[in-house]
Amino acid sequence: MPLTPTAEITRAAVSSAVGVGAFNVVQIEHAQAIAAGAVAAGRPVILQISENTARYHGGLEPIALATLAIARSASVPVAVHLDHAESADLVREAVKLGFTSVMFDAATLPYEENVAATREITEHCHRHGVFVEAELGEVGGKDGAHAPGVRTDPEEAAAFVAATGVDALAVAVGSSHAMLTRDAVLDYALIARLREAVSVPLVLHGSSGVDDQGLTRAVAAGMTKVNVSTHLNKAFTRAVRDHLDAHPATADPRKYLGPARDAVAAEVARLLAVLSS
Repeated sequence: MPLTPTAEITRAAVSSAVGVGAFNVVQIEHAQAIAAGAVAAGRPVILQISENTARYHGGLEPIALATLAIARSASVPVAVHLDHAESADLVREAVKLGFTSVMFDAATLPYEENVAATREITEHCHRHGVFVEAELGEVGGKDGAHAPGVRTDPEEAAAFVAATGVDALAVAVGSSHAMLTRDAVLDYALIARLREAVSVPLVLHGSSGVDDQGLTRAVAAGMTKVNVSTHLNKAFTRAVRDHLDAHPATADPRKYLGPARDAVAAEVARLLAVLSS
């Protein structure tokens, strides 16, 4: 089936008052697992490729082309998104390759510089029909918009969206990237205030640190796009370890990558059910 635009998936989630899962691809097995989990759940999904992952693969194109092919072959709506791109050139490459959305991260810049850089990227992407997510505040774990204790101001968020024309906004509400435990404490009252103030969908980064109940509450309070990476990597690595512990003589990587892929698919299906409950 044709690649589904992120905007279409996001609009459907907003109108249905459910959350849409956005899961990070590290290698091809992740992309296959996420798509399989979405099919099993009967839910749309967003496959995300970060700037760090592109760097790991020696460039964006190899992992992007594989992920785009997997997305197009799925029997449910699947979008492909560039996550946490600080490079304008990488954004432009993603647009050329066929991504339907990008997240441009200029949150470490002073506010006015963030606005100017984001507005320029947004204008470029909109000329090509590509959905744009940006970030405001500090979200932590990457010294960006999700650092512990930092929060996004609703009035500043509304002004930022108006000034840049972005289609979605990642906000700092208590989560942090790369958490290995699911005990983040979200500010649900702030999420509700941001939802009232901001005219575009809100994005929760660092969702691996949020437990199931917290994810459900975050969506109910006003979050739409929910990003998960580390939590799935933990499931993937645990399955690899379990297989190698049980079969220490294994040499064929397919023997342990297959179970890891299955474990991630099962967890994606489960999390999509949580987000749509």
